[in-house]
Amino acid sequence: MRLKSYLGIFFFLVVISSCINPPDNFPSVPTIEFESLEFVPTSGADTLIVSVHFQDAEGDLGLSATDDDPPFQDVDFQRNSQGDLITYSTRPPEAPSYNPIDWLVDPIVNNQIVKDTVWVKQNPNQFNIFVRFFIKRNGQFTEFRWQDPPFFTTFNGRFPRILTTEEGQAVEGDIRYGMLSSGWQSIFRNDTIRIDVSIQDRALNRSNEVSSPEVTLAQITR
Repeated sequence: MRLKSYLGIFFFLVVISSCINPPDNFPSVPTIEFESLEFVPTSGADTLIVSVHFQDAEGDLGLSATDDDPPFQDVDFQRNSQGDLITYSTRPPEAPSYNPIDWLVDPIVNNQIVKDTVWVKQNPNQFNIFVRFFIKRNGQFTEFRWQDPPFFTTFNGRFPRILTTEEGQAVEGDIRYGMLSSGWQSIFRNDTIRIDVSIQDRALNRSNEVSSPEVTLAQITR
């Protein structure tokens, strides 16, 4: 189960345009450049759209819905020294308190439903686009961590496979990644924010991280 918002108000839109077989001197590790950041308010959920330009030598970018076997699984189930699943009632002192990121209720393990609350650790490789948010206060940027209370969520996500074949081909193009929420304006208001973005290929090579300019929502409203 992929991370979901504690408030149930977030989901993602991805638009990709790409060019197959551009020049051959692209790196094996994907590289990206920041393109733009836009805020689109509506009568419903508002959209924050970040766009990046990518280049990759092998074209092994993107994950399909069926890419859920290791190393792309959602979570790793925590077990004790005997190999048993750690449940909330048998949790050790170092286990976290209940929250919807670290604990799953009635998960499916080895194709069977476990009727209990089980300790898990989220696998970052379930995602291939990573987004971090920062707020500027007193002249310094501090990360706004969506995974912490009260949200227990993430804006990391997946974009689909760019190539339909496993044969390596150099690719470049643009990813427009839209993040929908009814809470952008209530959370960030007039704050100065910055967004950092990176992507990852299926060989788990993480790209460089790029940053948006320092902006307010009003400055990037479309």
